[in-house]
Amino acid sequence: MINYLVKLGGENILKIPVKKPKPDFDYLVRVVNGERKTGRVLFAEMYIDDEVKEFIIENYFNKKIIQCPREQIVRSSGSDNSSKYSDEYKEVYRNYLRQNINFYYRMGYSIVPDQEFEINFSSLNTAPKLGKDTAVLSRGERNWAQEGIGMIKSWEDFEKFPWVEAKKMLLEYEEHLEFLSKNLPDGMKIAVGSAVFEPLILWMLGYEGFSYTVYDKPDLVGAVFDQVGQLVYNSYVIATSMDGVGVVWHGDDFGFKTATIISPDYLRRWVFPWLKKYREIAHKCNKSFWLHTCGYKYGIMKDLIKYVKIDALHSFEDACCPIIDFKKKYGEKVGLIGGVDVDKLASLGEEDLRKYIRNILDACMPGGRYIFGSGNSICNYVPVKNFLIMIDEGYKWE
Repeated sequence: MINYLVKLGGENILKIPVKKPKPDFDYLVRVVNGERKTGRVLFAEMYIDDEVKEFIIENYFNKKIIQCPREQIVRSSGSDNSSKYSDEYKEVYRNYLRQNINFYYRMGYSIVPDQEFEINFSSLNTAPKLGKDTAVLSRGERNWAQEGIGMIKSWEDFEKFPWVEAKKMLLEYEEHLEFLSKNLPDGMKIAVGSAVFEPLILWMLGYEGFSYTVYDKPDLVGAVFDQVGQLVYNSYVIATSMDGVGVVWHGDDFGFKTATIISPDYLRRWVFPWLKKYREIAHKCNKSFWLHTCGYKYGIMKDLIKYVKIDALHSFEDACCPIIDFKKKYGEKVGLIGGVDVDKLASLGEEDLRKYIRNILDACMPGGRYIFGSGNSICNYVPVKNFLIMIDEGYKWE
């Protein structure tokens, strides 16, 4: 597996870890904002699966990996999180966080992405839908979206939902970010992210439940949005108050290949006002506000640029929103991040992948306001070899 994933012709694709990393988050932000143009490629990823990071740490850094203790608890005891408050757990988790920071530093990134509050909030899902993970670097089981009915079907369910428990998570979140901030290398910043739309669709109401409730009980939908929206807002208030946090990189998937999941009018009613508030609190504290959203988004770009006033946009798929097209249409209006389609990143051979990546760089680098990376994230079904080819092409581009 190592030869297939990491080696080409017996030689390493890229010399990692980087010998002398020089992270410079402030410079990266100036490039995204159009204040500086760069002749070199800058990198960012919103998320890299732990399985990929562990493989690189073990095979490239030659270090013993520290697995996330939270995942071990979930796999061994379901929803029982009592042991997470033990001193032993906390020490292992701190070491895991140090390892995560070191990974991004030694890979040459200036950003450490962090979705801690969103992950903790999702742990309140009492009926996760699990399925076999068939990825090359499998984690055993994968959590899938709830297509049917979620936890909240009525006002009674709404009242029973553990909102108090969710609010308590904010205290843990503050402690978490303080630890990360204290352990950042010079030049690096944290990119915090959460979601206000996805939880409703993925598990709180479910796709089918959301669709019915929009028509049968729109006030209930609005009430859930208000609760989740305020929780996320409070998490961003905490995050943006910290020097270690440099950007709010909010993640909500609004679309699929041909349209938004719900009507843009509903997004304007329930979602975009919250995004605007998130951007305002970020800017108030001199932080950037970036948005990750998958799927078709041409019909809402005016909302995102003119109303929400995002600083940068992330998540591009060739099937509906290719990065080169967005660069032509919106490259002077908003920063763009990523663009290497994950399907191609996972499936193309080396020659075709390198050619495809160079075409993106040739089209997107001129004029600035562009940061290079995957169209979505580095999932555990992306061969590590292809991930490193992508980085290698970024370093080689002139």
